[in-house]
Amino acid sequence: MSSGTNGDYWADKALPSVFKHDLLKRYLPQFGGMAGTQSHDKRVVYLDGYAGEGRYENGEPASGEIALRVASHLRARAGLTLECFFSEAQAKSFDRLHEVVQQYLARGVRAHAHRGEVDGVLDQVVERAVREPLFLFLDPCGLVLPQDRLVDVLARKRPEKRPATELLMNFSMMAVWRLGGHVRSPKGNEKSLQRFDEVCGGTWWREYFADAVASRGKDGVGEDAIEAVAAEYARRLERRTGMLVQSVPVSHSPRKRAVYRLVFATRSPYGLWVFGDTVARARATWWETLEEREEQDALFSLASVTRPDPKEVETNAVPQIATNLERLLTRTRRPIKLVDHTLEIFGSFYGQVTEPAVRQAVRLLHEQGKTPSNGVGVKRTREITVYPGNLAA
Repeated sequence: MSSGTNGDYWADKALPSVFKHDLLKRYLPQFGGMAGTQSHDKRVVYLDGYAGEGRYENGEPASGEIALRVASHLRARAGLTLECFFSEAQAKSFDRLHEVVQQYLARGVRAHAHRGEVDGVLDQVVERAVREPLFLFLDPCGLVLPQDRLVDVLARKRPEKRPATELLMNFSMMAVWRLGGHVRSPKGNEKSLQRFDEVCGGTWWREYFADAVASRGKDGVGEDAIEAVAAEYARRLERRTGMLVQSVPVSHSPRKRAVYRLVFATRSPYGLWVFGDTVARARATWWETLEEREEQDALFSLASVTRPDPKEVETNAVPQIATNLERLLTRTRRPIKLVDHTLEIFGSFYGQVTEPAVRQAVRLLHEQGKTPSNGVGVKRTREITVYPGNLAA
């Protein structure tokens, strides 16, 4: 846990954590299943770099226990070892984390709790993952590791597609907003600015705020600059690592700015597909939790009014995805496997709808006579191969 947490943080799960933890709970087992086949000894290595206490005071699992539960499940059901490493710098949080880890060690889960900053254990974890898949979960309450450090791991030490390496990290939008105000302020904290330079891999981010302040004044520095910095950070990480990178905004409510973005990096088209599907499912859980909490606190639920109707979103998505798929077939003039063209197929609905919408889109194209493929008999949607109308399926 970083210094950004207050004394009530571990009392109960805040809404951003509801989304983040649901995503992790859904995605991590699938990563284990997909990447476990690449393992040298049926082992996958996992690092939670800012693990906190591992469990909330009300008994709900935090990221640490979520991973330990996944590890227990994979061990029992698939004979796969998810070797978990946890790092936590704060003494009180570490002591509680250590207790949780000990409980799962007694059940046969392979796990290690490290007292200290994640940078002090990162190389050890990477070394432990030689010839094995590696998943890095970096979720600080403040600033994450310097980008140069991440690039060193992802591009220099783990440059290959196999065994898989993936990253899910918290990029703090609140830090961007706070530090952006320091850029042109005579009272700006240069030490803090330099620390964020390291996070971003350069001073380039300052220009967004310098331009905004110069043109609109200090009060005019708003979400445009913050979002632009976050987007550019993801682009630079993608370019420097050669990975596929997506980022997802996470907030306390639909009317508030994102407190952070979850940045995901993978080299696998399967990872990209499954992550988008998982984001859509975690988003639904976030909305449902918001509705439940508002109904408990008031007679009127704002979430029930502002939430987009999931059925309506899917209804709008299916014909658009069908159109995207048709354009792809027209351009390539050859059979395409869905998983190899995730972003082109989902388009703006990536992370908004789950994969069954794509199967419906394939069926729609088939009914329109634009493909002989209907997806019947293929268990996983992502494995469907769609043929142009002039080729035999």
